[in-house]
Amino acid sequence: MQERKNIFGMSLAELTAVTQELNWPDYRAKQLARWLYLRGVSSFRDMTDLSLKMREELTAKYLIARPKLKVRQEAKNGKTAKFLLEMTDGVSVESVLMRQPYGNSLCVSTQAGCNMGCAFCASTLPGLMRNLTAGEILAQVMYVNDMLSGEGQKVDTIVIMGSGEPLMNYDNVLAFIKLCHADYGLNMGYRHITLSTSGIVPNIYRLADENLPVGLSISLHAPTDELRSRLMPVNRRYPLSELVKAAAHYAATTGRRVTYEYILIAGINDTESEAKKLLGLLKGQGAIVNLIPFNPVAERDFKRSSPQNQRKFQDFLAAKGLNVTLRREMGGDIDAACGQLRNKFLGSTERK
Repeated sequence: MQERKNIFGMSLAELTAVTQELNWPDYRAKQLARWLYLRGVSSFRDMTDLSLKMREELTAKYLIARPKLKVRQEAKNGKTAKFLLEMTDGVSVESVLMRQPYGNSLCVSTQAGCNMGCAFCASTLPGLMRNLTAGEILAQVMYVNDMLSGEGQKVDTIVIMGSGEPLMNYDNVLAFIKLCHADYGLNMGYRHITLSTSGIVPNIYRLADENLPVGLSISLHAPTDELRSRLMPVNRRYPLSELVKAAAHYAATTGRRVTYEYILIAGINDTESEAKKLLGLLKGQGAIVNLIPFNPVAERDFKRSSPQNQRKFQDFLAAKGLNVTLRREMGGDIDAACGQLRNKFLGSTERK
């Protein structure tokens, strides 16, 4: 028996190819897209404007692959929820819902695991299992949208900032972004989507050339090549001078200010000396610096910067004219760091 192909995550062009293969009129492709993405059905039998014969033809050749919930954790304050979602092949990924004053923000993963090797991160501990497809990334949003619909709400903004390096899964991530924006998809503005990267410089230029006003966030975490290369091996290939230049190009091309993420780790990168070096690196860039208190990871020998040092670091940069924010904590009681929940429940069959 021929293995059925997953239809979830296909673009309108790909769905049109499906309808043509079935000898259906092209307009049926948009009907399929609306059922899959706008209405979020998980079974062909629910596509009631298709004939029974059409639904049977689809069922014989295709499936709608959606993940199932493996674990859900809720923060005590009710503002953050973390989901471990299991894909059809048994691989699990994390998604995090953050209920912000401006709406519901969802952090999605783009890879199962990660191989970037950042010294402070939980995601990279088990290594990289595989890339996620555009449909598997979108399915994370659809799962949370289904949950929120009972409250009369939806996901308002998306941050591509979960486990994995998005720009190492470029084609699938770009397809996902376009599905989010499409009128037959989630119909979400590009400005409601932010992508975070550890600094894959060639693909920052590539993304800029797509001419999509998606927000760009760069995981910086150190103001010098020496320290950043210790914390983030990617810096050995794409040093700070190249990274900052690529970020400036992205801002100039898209008209979007770049945000630099900076995790504050006690005694490593939270001193006034590092603050001065960070100022020298970014002054005049027009960028935003988002300071993040480090979420401790049991397997990593790092400690969180004290609240006093966090404020001193922020105040120093602000006084010198840098646009700087200090992220308020959300979800510190639910394995907040990327990859922690997945690692906790990772089955032996998934480990490398």
